[in-house]
Amino acid sequence: MTGKEYVELAMRTNDGNATGRIEKAIELLHRPDKPKCFKPVVEDLGGVLNGCLGLAGEAGETLDMIKKWIFHEKDLDREHLKKELGDVMWYMAMICYSFGFDLDEILQMNIDKLKARYPEGFDTERANHRAEGDI
Repeated sequence: MTGKEYVELAMRTNDGNATGRIEKAIELLHRPDKPKCFKPVVEDLGGVLNGCLGLAGEAGETLDMIKKWIFHEKDLDREHLKKELGDVMWYMAMICYSFGFDLDEILQMNIDKLKARYPEGFDTERANHRAEGDI
């Protein structure tokens, strides 16, 4: 199969309406009679998109540093790594802000989930056999 053939076959599953969906979501967010799926889900759609794309980018930069440290035997610049992690946190904060979430609540929810999953600390058996509903 060629790359061109792959694109043609793969794009059979793309209706080409991603931009239209974004435009529709923006329109719906500003209507007083917005659908239930938008109540009160998001405060700022642009912030959500910026946050998610930025988070992916910064996580990628962080992963690239770790990859080069491990597989390319490049020195790990710990100060640079801290700055990248700070950038990851900035985008996490942007996503929380855009959805109207409290970051403290998110952090506590995560710790509560981990305590329930691993009451005695990390365990590979529990990691590989999670309880129903444990996400």
